[in-house]
Amino acid sequence: MSTPLIDRTAPTEHPVLDVLAGRWSPRAYDAQNAIDEAKLATALEAARWSPSANNSQPWRFIVARRGTALHAQVVDSLVGFNQTWARNAAVLVVAIAETATADGTPLTHAFYDLGQAVAHFSVQAHHDGLVVHQMSGFDPEVVREFADLEERFVPATVFAVGEFGDVESLPEVLQEREVAPRVRRPIDETIVLSA
Repeated sequence: MSTPLIDRTAPTEHPVLDVLAGRWSPRAYDAQNAIDEAKLATALEAARWSPSANNSQPWRFIVARRGTALHAQVVDSLVGFNQTWARNAAVLVVAIAETATADGTPLTHAFYDLGQAVAHFSVQAHHDGLVVHQMSGFDPEVVREFADLEERFVPATVFAVGEFGDVESLPEVLQEREVAPRVRRPIDETIVLSA
């Protein structure tokens, strides 16, 4: 039985969809339960149907389930800080940007579109009761090596997916982060120009 998710609904300035206000990025993962394959498939389907320039779909994913050699390889690519908690996630996904077509035509929008695909995945996963935490702390070259990726495919981020776990299983500094108030800079400091 998974741990109930902490309610960390965002204190938004304006109303947004509940699934957006409630989504956050925990580090406490249930280290025992396997991924619900139907929920994982649904999140991947949401990513598949996200928008992209010219419908180029410049994203690829490595999906590594806990207990597999592939999961261990992804864990090994993470910086030590992320290894301490992410190894418990039921799945680690490497998000890869296709930065050029097979004939060498640059896809300048690849990272933008990959970000949209990961966002769609994250929102769908949250809606279905899974939690997702994205990480930039990993070595893309380690991933490139074990996945034998062509140069045009660039590992951009790793994200943990699974059920929420016990906050007390985290190191003390991460326990504090897990329950700290959620904050964002105000909208008026984010908008550069508006007319």
